[in-house]
Amino acid sequence: MLSHEWYTIMIIKNLRIFSQNIQKNKTLTNTLLEFNKDFNIIFIQEPPLLILWAIPSSLSEEGKIIVGVSNHPNWVIFTRFLSNVNDYTCIISYINVWLSSLHFSLWKDIFNHRDICCFSFFNNGDIFFLLNIYSDSNQLALKYLKDIEVGI
Repeated sequence: MLSHEWYTIMIIKNLRIFSQNIQKNKTLTNTLLEFNKDFNIIFIQEPPLLILWAIPSSLSEEGKIIVGVSNHPNWVIFTRFLSNVNDYTCIISYINVWLSSLHFSLWKDIFNHRDICCFSFFNNGDIFFLLNIYSDSNQLALKYLKDIEVGI
């Protein structure tokens, strides 16, 4: 039987994270998800937003547009909810499905910012946090972190 400490170190030591700014390129996103199966987590900055479908509406002939991101059966998506096209997030995180047993959770109550994605996972009773942060030319996410650093 494996000891608790050894198993925790094995998971953390072997956790492979890939981070890439893809500049809203849908083809690059799909390629990363399809061919980077050796990675456990993929952090993407500037993901492409796709119009997934339009819901019929009595107020609009075109319907209500639903916006989303690329999906893949081998990956679980972690991102904040997109309330509209203008309030898009600049980050998205993909977790390899084989890590599902680690119980990943999104933590919007810790960092509620469109350019910061905080999530956790459990491993043998220990909790680990990961952040995916996008810093735009105005450094809004970094300023947000600086403003709330006392509360962290």
